[in-house]
Amino acid sequence: MRRYLQAGIVGLASLGAVTQPQAAIIGTCTINIQTNGTLSPNPTINVFGSTQAGGSAASVSVTTSSLLCSILNLLDCYGLSAPAPVNFLSAPSGGDANVTFASTYTVDSVTYGGSTITRVSNGTRIIPVNLTATKSTGIFPAGTYQAQVVFRCE
Repeated sequence: MRRYLQAGIVGLASLGAVTQPQAAIIGTCTINIQTNGTLSPNPTINVFGSTQAGGSAASVSVTTSSLLCSILNLLDCYGLSAPAPVNFLSAPSGGDANVTFASTYTVDSVTYGGSTITRVSNGTRIIPVNLTATKSTGIFPAGTYQAQVVFRCE
């Protein structure tokens, strides 16, 4: 009984400067999906998680680049986060009832809660993203589940 974690990605442009009526973009943050993750159930089928046996983390590649950050030697130009979803993208009937989600992501060997904004400097990083769905009452009904974590770079 395998469930799927699909990493959905949204990249937000960062560090723009306004000159006259035109905006000059002086930095970029590129996010690419490396791998989708897999959610697997625990033995009592009330938790699905990418950290459960048989599960796997999603993975994204994040490349941050800003001339301003390079010139000023700044170490905290971009903020990364991966907040947990509030429900499944798809689930069988009753699958979304009484479910809470929690996400984590790991940057430079440190794991953060999904909503925590982590400041990073220029560079490329491969970032694993984990998701857990916990049903407070009952068990998850059989079927196919999909969830989406939106990874942000701001």
